Amino acid sequence: MATQQATIEDIANGPVMRYDGPVDPLDVSRAELYRDDTWQAPFKQLRETAPVHKVEHSDYGPYWSVSTYKPILEAESLPDIFSSEAGGITLADFLPDSDVRMPMFIAMDRPKHTGQRRTVAPAFTPSEMVRMKENIVRRTAEILDSLEYGKTFDWVDMVSIELTTQMLAILFDFPWEDRRKLTFWSDWAGDIELVKTPELRAQRLQHMYECGAYFQQLWNAKVGKEPTPDLISMMIHSDAMSEMDQFEFIGNLILLIVGGNDTTRNSMSAAAYGLDLFPDERAKLEADPGLIQNATQEIIRWQTPLAHMRRTATQDTELGGQSIKAGDKLALWYLSANRDETVFGDDADRIVVDRANARRHLAFGHGIHRCVGARLAELQISVLLEEMAKRRMRVNVVGEPERVAACFVHGYRKLPVEISTY
Repeated sequence: MATQQATIEDIANGPVMRYDGPVDPLDVSRAELYRDDTWQAPFKQLRETAPVHKVEHSDYGPYWSVSTYKPILEAESLPDIFSSEAGGITLADFLPDSDVRMPMFIAMDRPKHTGQRRTVAPAFTPSEMVRMKENIVRRTAEILDSLEYGKTFDWVDMVSIELTTQMLAILFDFPWEDRRKLTFWSDWAGDIELVKTPELRAQRLQHMYECGAYFQQLWNAKVGKEPTPDLISMMIHSDAMSEMDQFEFIGNLILLIVGGNDTTRNSMSAAAYGLDLFPDERAKLEADPGLIQNATQEIIRWQTPLAHMRRTATQDTELGGQSIKAGDKLALWYLSANRDETVFGDDADRIVVDRANARRHLAFGHGIHRCVGARLAELQISVLLEEMAKRRMRVNVVGEPERVAACFVHGYRKLPVEISTY
């Protein structure tokens, strides 16, 4: 424990990561663009004028913005050239002198990535979705039936967070009464802005150690026991993950918690906010519940709950007509690719519940790093829409949402709503 404390103190005394020069209007890593929901215009300009654009100065240092669909697919299809492991998956750099590296399989290259991903993949197979659906329907129904009509409440807290946190608790066989710890750890782990000051980096590390210690107890309780269908047991009974050190264990936990929490939670919030924003589309969905599966894909596309993934070039190469040097950092902006007019049309900024190619979205990534839990996220969101349709429940937004001020997790902190029937 003394070593851990010393590490946290070292980080607290580490460097501040901020660029104080003139603002580059095409630096789309700026937190205020997402806090104020004004990111659409600079991305549109990038797509039209510079789909692969070098930003020389930002709080995260120089990086390439990749903002259109085609070059993102190309980069994702060449994982040995555009590496996840060389620099991690966010624009924030690992600081060797003041950070603790916590490896996770999404930030690994082949072959190690393959073995670790294969370990957890059985939790998300089609047969597992069939097995879990009854439970998801029951819990969703309970939460919707607990809501008061005509009274203002926070949809994010009472519906989105609660549903996703319950699901995570089931996936990890996590103590039910402590499940909100998962939300707390996810918020600290997924907030890229926290890396900018040493004090917040130190606080974050402290919380990640607490997360690891809690899960270590759960791990120890399952060692030597028969396999069960939860993620910790799957790790214990796999060759690829049974011998992880504590940092790799914490890293993979963080990946699964943030991945399981943020994608689904922020898409559930987008379902409420976005359908209220486009009432004609909401009416179309209310009139035809057969559109729910497609609408689920469209809501995920429109929201894109993780705005970017970062890759690092392992060699000199070319992308979108630009010369990329070995070691260069690239941000693959899924958020922008999902608004690419050449793929989704001139109405790409709108929710269209019957959009013919909604499923082509890149919100879950592409290639070997495509989100392992995508089916579960889709199932949870579609069940929410189905249960709302059964109750003829309409969500009416009654105030502006409070958004996450960051360029990685693209989501909502609060969303004041009232519910009514139609």
